[in-house]
Amino acid sequence: MIDYTKQVEQELSFWRQRMMKRTGIIGRASKSAQNKINGLLPEKFHQVMTESIKNMVKATIVGSNITTKRQPSTGLSLYKRDELFREKLSTFRKTATIEGAGTGAGGILLGIADFPLLLSIKMKFLFEAAAVYGFDTNDPEERLFILHIFLLAFSSEGKRKETLFIIENWEQQKHLVADMDWREFQQEYRDYIDLVKMFQMLPGIGAVVGAFANYNLLDQLGETAMNSYRLRLI
Repeated sequence: MIDYTKQVEQELSFWRQRMMKRTGIIGRASKSAQNKINGLLPEKFHQVMTESIKNMVKATIVGSNITTKRQPSTGLSLYKRDELFREKLSTFRKTATIEGAGTGAGGILLGIADFPLLLSIKMKFLFEAAAVYGFDTNDPEERLFILHIFLLAFSSEGKRKETLFIIENWEQQKHLVADMDWREFQQEYRDYIDLVKMFQMLPGIGAVVGAFANYNLLDQLGETAMNSYRLRLI
């Protein structure tokens, strides 16, 4: 177990370096363009999107919390928890891949439907992840932590570094974070996935793009969730 803990600590160190790494030129240019586009959109649009995603996420959180099976919070080693987590990730990744292929093959209308469907899969997965690592999602603070994991996985460089600091220092920071900044939450998420989801709506390649994109998005969320909970346990 001591050897495994050392292995995890090394993996966390490498992961943290990647999370702190500066975004490439293309990524920075893309974010700059998205910021300009967002600046041109009317305030009403931002308000509607913020409320829509806020309500969508909160509804998903309620449903996920009800249906999540609780794992025993004691008696499991970190190694065993990681193994259980990988099994969960594999299942949800397959579900997201199938969903992405199905909605991608359906053109624009089903492509639009992919957004709330994929969001619900991601949130349900995070609740299962919390249970595997022994955290009680009945606690509002744990649900807030889940939202920060989500934000960490799908945000731009500046917000990613800020969110990583909060997660690394959760016991001190959680009292300073009263609630999620929902406007920032939805904008970071939309900016992150907009381009790939646009390609998913194209006829002929939508199914392939949707399956590939959803697989990788779940994979990225899985790595972020695993290491976020490892940080807290270690």
